[in-house]
Amino acid sequence: MKIGLAINFDYPDYGGMLQAFATQRVLDKQGIESEAICFDGLKGDINRRKWKYFLSNLNDLSIVKEKARIIGKKIRQKINKELNQKLSMRNDALEQWSKKMFKVSKAYENWDDITNGAHGYNSVVVGSDQLWLPSNVMADYYTLNWVPEDVNKVCYATSFGIGKIPLKYEKTYSAFLKRINHLSAREISGQEIIKHLCNREVPLVCDPALLLDSEGWDEVVSNRLIKEKYIFCYFMGDNPSQREFVKRLAQKTGCKVVALLHLDQYIAADEEYVDYAPYDVTPADFVSLVKYADYVCTDSFHGTVFSINYSKTFFTFMRFNEKASLSTNTRITSLLSTIGLEDRLIGDANINLEENSQLLSIQKWENIQERVCRFRNDSLKYLLDALRERTNEQIVKCN
Repeated sequence: MKIGLAINFDYPDYGGMLQAFATQRVLDKQGIESEAICFDGLKGDINRRKWKYFLSNLNDLSIVKEKARIIGKKIRQKINKELNQKLSMRNDALEQWSKKMFKVSKAYENWDDITNGAHGYNSVVVGSDQLWLPSNVMADYYTLNWVPEDVNKVCYATSFGIGKIPLKYEKTYSAFLKRINHLSAREISGQEIIKHLCNREVPLVCDPALLLDSEGWDEVVSNRLIKEKYIFCYFMGDNPSQREFVKRLAQKTGCKVVALLHLDQYIAADEEYVDYAPYDVTPADFVSLVKYADYVCTDSFHGTVFSINYSKTFFTFMRFNEKASLSTNTRITSLLSTIGLEDRLIGDANINLEENSQLLSIQKWENIQERVCRFRNDSLKYLLDALRERTNEQIVKCN
Protein backbone atom coordinates (compact mmCIF):
# COMPACT_ATOMS: atom_id res chain seq x y z
CA MET A 1 0.00 0.00 0.00
CA LYS A 2 1.35 3.43 -0.97
CA ILE A 3 -0.49 6.59 0.01
CA GLY A 4 -0.24 10.05 -1.53
CA LEU A 5 -0.84 12.86 0.94
CA ALA A 6 -2.39 16.12 -0.26
CA ILE A 7 -1.29 17.98 2.84
CA ASN A 8 -0.09 21.49 3.57
CA PHE A 9 3.42 20.38 4.53
CA ASP A 10 5.61 23.28 3.39
CA TYR A 11 3.58 26.38 4.21
CA PRO A 12 5.34 28.38 6.98
CA ASP A 13 2.78 27.90 9.73
CA TYR A 14 3.33 25.98 12.97
CA GLY A 15 -0.09 24.39 13.37
CA GLY A 16 -0.46 23.48 9.72
CA MET A 17 2.99 21.95 9.46
CA LEU A 18 2.60 19.95 12.68
CA GLN A 19 -0.78 18.46 11.76
CA ALA A 20 0.59 17.54 8.33
CA PHE A 21 3.59 15.89 9.99
CA ALA A 22 1.31 13.98 12.35
CA THR A 23 -0.64 12.58 9.38
CA GLN A 24 2.49 11.04 7.90
CA ARG A 25 3.89 10.00 11.28
CA VAL A 26 0.75 8.07 12.21
CA LEU A 27 0.82 6.17 8.92
CA ASP A 28 4.50 5.36 9.50
CA LYS A 29 3.62 3.90 12.89
CA GLN A 30 1.04 1.69 11.17
CA GLY A 31 3.62 0.44 8.69
CA ILE A 32 1.94 2.24 5.78
CA GLU A 33 4.17 3.89 3.18
CA SER A 34 3.22 7.45 2.31
CA GLU A 35 4.64 10.57 0.73
CA ALA A 36 3.61 14.20 0.81
CA ILE A 37 2.72 15.21 -2.74
CA CYS A 38 5.00 17.97 -4.02
CA PHE A 39 2.95 20.24 -6.27
CA ASP A 40 5.55 22.97 -6.83
CA GLY A 41 4.88 23.08 -10.56
CA LEU A 42 1.23 23.88 -9.96
CA LYS A 43 1.66 26.64 -7.39
CA GLY A 44 1.73 29.47 -9.93
CA ASP A 45 -1.63 28.42 -11.35
CA ILE A 46 -3.06 27.75 -7.89
CA ASN A 47 -2.06 31.23 -6.68
CA ARG A 48 -3.61 32.86 -9.75
CA ARG A 49 -6.87 31.09 -9.04
CA LYS A 50 -6.78 32.22 -5.43
CA TRP A 51 -6.23 35.84 -6.38
CA LYS A 52 -9.09 35.60 -8.86
CA TYR A 53 -11.29 34.45 -5.98
CA PHE A 54 -10.19 37.28 -3.69
CA LEU A 55 -10.61 39.92 -6.39
CA SER A 56 -14.12 38.67 -7.08
CA ASN A 57 -14.99 39.15 -3.39
CA LEU A 58 -13.74 42.69 -2.84
CA ASN A 59 -17.21 43.63 -1.67
CA ASP A 60 -16.72 41.41 1.40
CA LEU A 61 -15.15 43.72 3.98
CA SER A 62 -13.89 40.92 6.27
CA ILE A 63 -11.92 39.33 3.40
CA VAL A 64 -10.48 42.69 2.39
CA LYS A 65 -9.39 43.43 5.98
CA GLU A 66 -7.76 40.03 6.41
CA LYS A 67 -5.78 40.27 3.18
CA ALA A 68 -4.84 43.88 3.91
CA ARG A 69 -3.23 42.74 7.17
CA ILE A 70 -1.15 40.13 5.34
CA ILE A 71 -0.06 42.62 2.68
CA GLY A 72 0.66 45.18 5.39
CA LYS A 73 2.99 42.74 7.13
CA LYS A 74 4.93 42.16 3.90
CA ILE A 75 5.30 45.91 3.35
CA ARG A 76 6.45 46.42 6.94
CA GLN A 77 8.97 43.60 6.50
CA LYS A 78 10.48 45.34 3.47
CA ILE A 79 11.02 48.67 5.22
CA ASN A 80 12.05 47.28 8.63
CA LYS A 81 15.34 45.41 8.32
CA GLU A 82 15.30 44.14 11.90
CA LEU A 83 11.80 42.72 11.51
CA ASN A 84 12.74 41.19 8.17
CA GLN A 85 15.74 39.49 9.75
CA LYS A 86 13.62 38.05 12.58
CA LEU A 87 10.84 36.77 10.33
CA SER A 88 13.35 35.36 7.85
CA MET A 89 14.93 33.47 10.76
CA ARG A 90 11.51 32.00 11.64
CA ASN A 91 10.71 31.03 8.06
CA ASP A 92 14.11 29.42 7.66
CA ALA A 93 13.57 27.37 10.85
CA LEU A 94 10.22 26.18 9.52
CA GLU A 95 11.57 25.42 6.05
CA GLN A 96 14.57 23.45 7.29
CA TRP A 97 12.41 21.41 9.67
CA SER A 98 9.98 20.61 6.86
CA LYS A 99 12.80 19.43 4.58
CA LYS A 100 14.17 17.24 7.34
CA MET A 101 10.95 15.66 8.63
CA PHE A 102 8.73 14.96 5.59
CA LYS A 103 9.00 12.23 2.99
CA VAL A 104 8.08 14.01 -0.23
CA SER A 105 7.24 12.86 -3.75
CA LYS A 106 8.92 14.09 -6.89
CA ALA A 107 7.91 17.62 -7.89
CA TYR A 108 4.96 17.38 -10.27
CA GLU A 109 5.22 19.85 -13.12
CA ASN A 110 1.60 20.43 -14.15
CA TRP A 111 -1.94 19.12 -13.76
CA ASP A 112 -1.50 16.32 -16.31
CA ASP A 113 1.69 15.19 -14.61
CA ILE A 114 0.12 15.03 -11.15
CA THR A 115 -2.93 13.18 -12.47
CA ASN A 116 -0.70 10.58 -14.09
CA GLY A 117 1.35 10.34 -10.90
CA ALA A 118 -1.78 9.68 -8.84
CA HIS A 119 -2.10 6.28 -10.54
CA GLY A 120 0.94 5.24 -8.49
CA TYR A 121 -1.01 5.49 -5.22
CA ASN A 122 -3.52 3.08 -3.73
CA SER A 123 -5.18 6.09 -2.10
CA VAL A 124 -4.81 9.85 -1.98
CA VAL A 125 -5.60 11.41 1.40
CA VAL A 126 -6.52 15.07 1.78
CA GLY A 127 -6.37 16.69 5.21
CA SER A 128 -6.47 18.35 7.55
CA ASP A 129 -6.57 22.04 8.50
CA GLN A 130 -8.64 24.65 6.62
CA LEU A 131 -8.02 23.17 3.21
CA TRP A 132 -11.62 23.59 2.07
CA LEU A 133 -11.90 27.31 2.59
CA PRO A 134 -13.54 28.86 -0.51
CA SER A 135 -10.21 30.25 -1.74
CA ASN A 136 -8.64 26.77 -1.68
CA VAL A 137 -11.67 25.16 -3.31
CA MET A 138 -11.52 27.70 -6.13
CA ALA A 139 -7.80 26.89 -6.52
CA ASP A 140 -8.93 23.26 -7.04
CA TYR A 141 -6.00 21.32 -5.59
CA TYR A 142 -7.30 20.14 -2.22
CA THR A 143 -10.59 19.17 -3.88
CA LEU A 144 -8.81 16.10 -5.36
CA ASN A 145 -10.52 16.78 -8.69
CA TRP A 146 -7.20 15.91 -10.36
CA VAL A 147 -7.19 12.38 -8.86
CA PRO A 148 -8.47 9.73 -11.33
CA GLU A 149 -11.79 8.01 -10.67
CA ASP A 150 -10.20 4.60 -10.04
CA VAL A 151 -7.91 5.87 -7.25
CA ASN A 152 -9.33 5.80 -3.72
CA LYS A 153 -9.89 9.31 -2.40
CA VAL A 154 -9.99 9.81 1.37
CA CYS A 155 -10.78 12.95 3.32
CA TYR A 156 -9.30 12.87 6.81
CA ALA A 157 -10.57 15.66 9.09
CA THR A 158 -10.42 18.26 6.34
CA SER A 159 -11.86 21.50 7.65
CA PHE A 160 -14.09 23.90 5.75
CA GLY A 161 -12.80 26.59 8.09
CA ILE A 162 -16.16 28.38 7.96
CA GLY A 163 -19.54 27.44 9.39
CA LYS A 164 -21.55 27.76 6.19
CA ILE A 165 -20.76 27.61 2.48
CA PRO A 166 -21.82 30.69 0.49
CA LEU A 167 -24.78 29.84 -1.71
CA LYS A 168 -22.96 30.75 -4.95
CA TYR A 169 -20.32 28.05 -4.26
CA GLU A 170 -22.60 25.21 -3.16
CA LYS A 171 -22.65 23.43 -6.54
CA THR A 172 -18.85 23.56 -6.77
CA TYR A 173 -18.50 22.08 -3.29
CA SER A 174 -21.14 19.43 -3.89
CA ALA A 175 -19.46 18.24 -7.11
CA PHE A 176 -16.02 17.55 -5.64
CA LEU A 177 -17.33 16.16 -2.35
CA LYS A 178 -19.38 13.53 -4.19
CA ARG A 179 -16.20 12.24 -5.92
CA ILE A 180 -14.47 11.47 -2.62
CA ASN A 181 -14.89 7.85 -1.56
CA HIS A 182 -14.49 8.38 2.17
CA LEU A 183 -15.54 11.62 3.83
CA SER A 184 -15.08 12.73 7.42
CA ALA A 185 -15.28 16.06 9.21
CA ARG A 186 -13.21 17.80 11.87
CA GLU A 187 -16.08 19.99 13.09
CA ILE A 188 -19.76 19.46 13.71
CA SER A 189 -20.44 22.27 11.25
CA GLY A 190 -18.47 20.29 8.64
CA GLN A 191 -20.71 17.27 9.18
CA GLU A 192 -23.72 19.52 8.65
CA ILE A 193 -22.27 21.02 5.46
CA ILE A 194 -21.61 17.58 3.95
CA LYS A 195 -25.09 16.40 4.93
CA HIS A 196 -26.62 19.46 3.29
CA LEU A 197 -24.57 19.27 0.08
CA CYS A 198 -24.26 15.50 -0.39
CA ASN A 199 -26.89 13.95 1.86
CA ARG A 200 -24.15 11.83 3.49
CA GLU A 201 -23.72 11.14 7.20
CA VAL A 202 -20.01 11.30 7.95
CA PRO A 203 -18.00 10.64 11.12
CA LEU A 204 -16.45 13.35 13.26
CA VAL A 205 -12.72 12.69 13.62
CA CYS A 206 -9.95 14.44 15.49
CA ASP A 207 -7.28 16.68 14.02
CA PRO A 208 -4.14 14.71 13.03
CA ALA A 209 -2.20 16.49 15.78
CA LEU A 210 -4.41 14.66 18.28
CA LEU A 211 -3.77 11.29 16.62
CA LEU A 212 -0.38 11.43 18.31
CA ASP A 213 -0.58 11.55 22.10
CA SER A 214 1.95 13.34 24.31
CA GLU A 215 4.29 10.34 24.23
CA GLY A 216 4.15 10.35 20.44
CA TRP A 217 5.03 14.03 20.31
CA ASP A 218 7.80 13.57 22.88
CA GLU A 219 9.64 11.56 20.23
CA VAL A 220 10.22 14.75 18.22
CA VAL A 221 9.89 17.56 20.78
CA SER A 222 12.86 19.85 21.52
CA ASN A 223 14.45 20.32 24.93
CA ARG A 224 13.05 22.96 27.26
CA LEU A 225 13.79 26.42 25.85
CA ILE A 226 12.77 28.70 28.75
CA LYS A 227 14.00 27.79 32.24
CA GLU A 228 11.69 30.09 34.21
CA LYS A 229 7.98 29.58 34.84
CA TYR A 230 6.11 31.08 31.91
CA ILE A 231 2.87 31.69 30.08
CA PHE A 232 3.09 30.72 26.42
CA CYS A 233 1.09 33.00 24.13
CA TYR A 234 0.18 31.99 20.59
CA PHE A 235 -2.09 34.65 19.12
CA MET A 236 -2.89 35.00 15.44
CA GLY A 237 -5.41 37.84 15.74
CA ASP A 238 -5.10 41.42 16.97
CA ASN A 239 -7.29 41.68 20.08
CA PRO A 240 -5.77 44.00 22.72
CA SER A 241 -8.10 42.83 25.50
CA GLN A 242 -6.59 39.34 25.23
CA ARG A 243 -3.11 40.76 25.80
CA GLU A 244 -4.43 42.62 28.84
CA PHE A 245 -5.73 39.30 30.16
CA VAL A 246 -2.22 37.86 29.79
CA LYS A 247 -0.75 40.77 31.75
CA ARG A 248 -3.21 40.17 34.60
CA LEU A 249 -2.49 36.43 34.54
CA ALA A 250 1.27 37.07 34.66
CA GLN A 251 0.87 39.47 37.56
CA LYS A 252 -1.26 36.98 39.50
CA THR A 253 0.95 33.93 38.86
CA GLY A 254 4.41 35.50 38.75
CA CYS A 255 5.10 33.86 35.38
CA LYS A 256 7.12 35.35 32.55
CA VAL A 257 5.36 35.87 29.19
CA VAL A 258 6.72 34.04 26.15
CA ALA A 259 5.12 34.70 22.76
CA LEU A 260 5.58 34.09 19.05
CA LEU A 261 4.98 37.50 17.51
CA HIS A 262 3.86 38.81 14.12
CA LEU A 263 2.49 35.54 12.78
CA ASP A 264 -0.33 36.31 10.34
CA GLN A 265 0.10 40.06 10.71
CA TYR A 266 2.42 42.69 12.15
CA ILE A 267 1.16 43.93 15.53
CA ALA A 268 3.48 46.60 16.92
CA ALA A 269 1.83 46.67 20.35
CA ASP A 270 2.68 43.01 20.93
CA GLU A 271 6.31 43.92 21.51
CA GLU A 272 5.27 45.54 24.80
CA TYR A 273 3.62 42.73 26.77
CA VAL A 274 6.21 39.95 26.39
CA ASP A 275 9.36 39.00 28.30
CA TYR A 276 10.65 36.62 25.63
CA ALA A 277 9.85 36.66 21.90
CA PRO A 278 11.94 33.95 20.18
CA TYR A 279 12.02 33.74 16.38
CA ASP A 280 14.43 30.89 15.65
CA VAL A 281 11.68 28.40 16.52
CA THR A 282 11.06 25.13 14.69
CA PRO A 283 7.75 23.23 14.91
CA ALA A 284 9.46 20.89 17.41
CA ASP A 285 10.38 23.98 19.47
CA PHE A 286 6.74 25.09 19.30
CA VAL A 287 5.64 21.80 20.86
CA SER A 288 8.31 22.26 23.54
CA LEU A 289 7.02 25.75 24.35
CA VAL A 290 3.57 24.27 24.98
CA LYS A 291 4.83 21.21 26.87
CA TYR A 292 6.84 23.15 29.43
CA ALA A 293 4.48 26.12 29.85
CA ASP A 294 2.64 26.70 33.11
CA TYR A 295 -0.23 28.31 31.20
CA VAL A 296 -1.12 28.71 27.53
CA CYS A 297 -3.12 31.62 26.10
CA THR A 298 -4.17 31.32 22.48
CA ASP A 299 -6.74 32.12 19.81
CA SER A 300 -5.39 29.28 17.67
CA PHE A 301 -6.96 25.89 17.05
CA HIS A 302 -3.61 24.11 17.16
CA GLY A 303 -2.52 26.09 20.18
CA THR A 304 -5.60 24.57 21.82
CA VAL A 305 -4.89 21.07 20.46
CA PHE A 306 -1.35 20.89 21.83
CA SER A 307 -2.49 22.31 25.17
CA ILE A 308 -4.93 19.40 25.38
CA ASN A 309 -2.29 16.88 24.34
CA TYR A 310 -0.08 17.99 27.21
CA SER A 311 -2.86 18.58 29.77
CA LYS A 312 -1.99 22.25 30.13
CA THR A 313 -4.07 24.87 31.89
CA PHE A 314 -5.04 26.91 28.85
CA PHE A 315 -7.26 29.81 27.86
CA THR A 316 -8.65 29.88 24.34
CA PHE A 317 -10.07 33.12 22.96
CA MET A 318 -12.17 33.80 19.89
CA ARG A 319 -10.09 35.30 17.11
CA PHE A 320 -12.92 36.38 14.81
CA ASN A 321 -16.20 38.18 15.01
CA GLU A 322 -18.86 35.54 14.34
CA LYS A 323 -20.14 37.50 11.32
CA ALA A 324 -16.74 37.49 9.59
CA SER A 325 -16.68 35.52 6.33
CA LEU A 326 -13.24 34.11 7.19
CA SER A 327 -14.16 33.17 10.76
CA THR A 328 -12.64 29.85 11.79
CA ASN A 329 -14.12 29.83 15.30
CA THR A 330 -16.26 26.74 14.60
CA ARG A 331 -13.32 24.33 14.67
CA ILE A 332 -12.38 25.44 18.19
CA THR A 333 -15.89 25.38 19.63
CA SER A 334 -16.53 21.95 18.09
CA LEU A 335 -13.36 20.43 19.58
CA LEU A 336 -13.94 21.81 23.06
CA SER A 337 -17.57 20.71 23.16
CA THR A 338 -16.64 17.21 21.91
CA ILE A 339 -14.24 16.54 24.79
CA GLY A 340 -16.03 18.54 27.50
CA LEU A 341 -13.76 21.57 27.88
CA GLU A 342 -16.19 24.30 26.89
CA ASP A 343 -15.23 26.33 29.98
CA ARG A 344 -11.75 26.93 28.55
CA LEU A 345 -13.25 29.12 25.83
CA ILE A 346 -13.04 32.66 27.20
CA GLY A 347 -15.73 34.77 25.59
CA ASP A 348 -14.88 37.91 27.54
CA ALA A 349 -11.17 38.63 27.91
CA ASN A 350 -11.98 41.24 30.56
CA ILE A 351 -13.01 38.47 32.97
CA ASN A 352 -11.92 39.03 36.59
CA LEU A 353 -9.42 36.35 37.61
CA GLU A 354 -9.93 37.06 41.30
CA GLU A 355 -13.62 36.26 41.02
CA ASN A 356 -13.02 33.31 38.66
CA SER A 357 -10.01 31.67 40.29
CA GLN A 358 -11.30 28.21 39.28
CA LEU A 359 -10.04 28.98 35.77
CA LEU A 360 -6.43 28.84 37.00
CA SER A 361 -6.49 25.04 37.05
CA ILE A 362 -8.20 22.12 35.33
CA GLN A 363 -9.14 19.39 37.79
CA LYS A 364 -10.63 16.79 35.46
CA TRP A 365 -7.74 15.95 33.12
CA GLU A 366 -7.98 12.20 33.70
CA ASN A 367 -11.60 12.14 32.49
CA ILE A 368 -10.81 14.51 29.62
CA GLN A 369 -7.89 12.42 28.42
CA GLU A 370 -10.08 9.30 28.48
CA ARG A 371 -12.45 11.08 26.09
CA VAL A 372 -9.57 12.24 23.93
CA CYS A 373 -8.23 8.67 23.81
CA ARG A 374 -11.58 7.29 22.64
CA PHE A 375 -11.84 10.08 20.07
CA ARG A 376 -8.29 9.31 18.90
CA ASN A 377 -8.89 5.57 18.59
CA ASP A 378 -12.18 5.97 16.72
CA SER A 379 -10.56 8.46 14.36
CA LEU A 380 -7.60 6.21 13.62
CA LYS A 381 -9.95 3.30 12.93
CA TYR A 382 -11.85 5.42 10.39
CA LEU A 383 -8.62 6.34 8.59
CA LEU A 384 -7.24 2.80 8.44
CA ASP A 385 -10.59 1.33 7.38
CA ALA A 386 -10.89 3.93 4.60
CA LEU A 387 -7.43 3.04 3.27
CA ARG A 388 -7.75 -0.72 3.59
CA GLU A 389 -11.31 -1.06 2.32
CA ARG A 390 -10.48 0.22 -1.15
CA THR A 391 -7.18 -1.69 -1.21
CA ASN A 392 -9.03 -4.94 -0.53
CA GLU A 393 -11.52 -4.09 -3.31
CA GLN A 394 -8.63 -3.59 -5.73
CA ILE A 395 -7.10 -6.93 -4.75
CA VAL A 396 -10.39 -8.73 -5.34
CA LYS A 397 -10.77 -7.11 -8.76
CA CYS A 398 -7.21 -8.03 -9.71
CA ASN A 399 -7.83 -11.67 -8.75
